[in-house]
Amino acid sequence: MSEAPQTEPRPDNGRIIRRLLLTVAGMFAFGFALVPLYEAFCDLTGFNGRTRNEAAAVSTHQVDTSRTVNVQFITRNAQGMPWDFKAEMNSVRVHPGETRVVNFLASNPTGSNMVAQAIPSVAPGEAALYLNKTECFCFNQQPLQAGADTAMPMQFYLDPDIPEHIHTLTLSYTLYDMTANATPDVLAQMAPAN
Repeated sequence: MSEAPQTEPRPDNGRIIRRLLLTVAGMFAFGFALVPLYEAFCDLTGFNGRTRNEAAAVSTHQVDTSRTVNVQFITRNAQGMPWDFKAEMNSVRVHPGETRVVNFLASNPTGSNMVAQAIPSVAPGEAALYLNKTECFCFNQQPLQAGADTAMPMQFYLDPDIPEHIHTLTLSYTLYDMTANATPDVLAQMAPAN
């Protein structure tokens, strides 16, 4: 007497599809959560030049006029971000300890009000420890009405203790569309005046 061949149980396709959809949804949600998570990280650590006590940071440093550092600015848009975004100048030469202000220009060419958030990065990475931003558009979400443009200031100084071998520092910003995740107070800034 021969035994009937046993078949392996087939996986529940519906359960696999649900798990895959949940994974995709989780990845999508994580992508939108990156900016707020980055902000919280910067607030806690002071990473990328975000200082907690701006007034103290500005008043306690000396300017080293014996040397200069070239600070370059690079801007780019994240995928799907339609704004025009650029620095007012490509670079600026600064003395360590000297406070400088650079404007970044943004325009919203779309027919919709939008909210953006800029995420900075610094190269070389070692230089990030010495870049102190006392005011920056990157600290907050930036609302902009349809067809409008704006200048967004970034005030900074380089710590006088920046290593002698750092002659050039590159500060780049990537602009993200945060309209879907904007806070109510930011959205209220775009409401037309009554």
